[in-house]
Amino acid sequence: MTWQTLAFFFATAFFISATPGPNMLLAMSLGLRFGARRAAWGGFGMCVALAVMATLSAFGLGALLSTSVVAFEAVRWAGVAYLTWLGIAAWRAPVTEAGPRDGDAAASGVGEGSAARLFLRGLLVAFSNPKALVFMAALFPQFIDAAAPLAPQLVALIAVMMVSEFGWIMAYAIGGDRLAARLTNVTAARALNRLTGGLMIGAGGLLALARRV
Repeated sequence: MTWQTLAFFFATAFFISATPGPNMLLAMSLGLRFGARRAAWGGFGMCVALAVMATLSAFGLGALLSTSVVAFEAVRWAGVAYLTWLGIAAWRAPVTEAGPRDGDAAASGVGEGSAARLFLRGLLVAFSNPKALVFMAALFPQFIDAAAPLAPQLVALIAVMMVSEFGWIMAYAIGGDRLAARLTNVTAARALNRLTGGLMIGAGGLLALARRV
């Protein structure tokens, strides 16, 4: 695989990753509620899930989802339900006099704001989008040389994709973090919960609109 091919793939992945979808809306939501530093754990989860999905696409699972209506719809609606549940939970989260993030366990890194919980949340949200798997199954062959060994090319493409994806995840998370930093009273905290919940419900709505390619 040439550097020119990798550069073209990076440019493609860069603009695709920038598009607001379930992953990026989750990143902004986590940045709003827990701060960019803790949101990074959710980003790690999303990137690990994408790496697994890219590998599975190479083995034909993406093609299976693109042709099986039942499999595609089952994964999609499970993801919609999960994102909607996350949104409702964030919408109804309690607020305190101290500020929007108190009570979230963000500062202490325990409970809902723990690294493990945020990593798992990112993992599940990324896995819940079957269109990503179908898309990768269609995208990757465009950059792979059939005459060369598959494994090194696949590793290179996945690595480039993860760098691009994580960069945008952190950009969205930092944006959410900076917005939340301006919210310092109970009214603002309640608005923060509504915004966070709305983002997650919106992500579920985007996934509900997804169709097989």
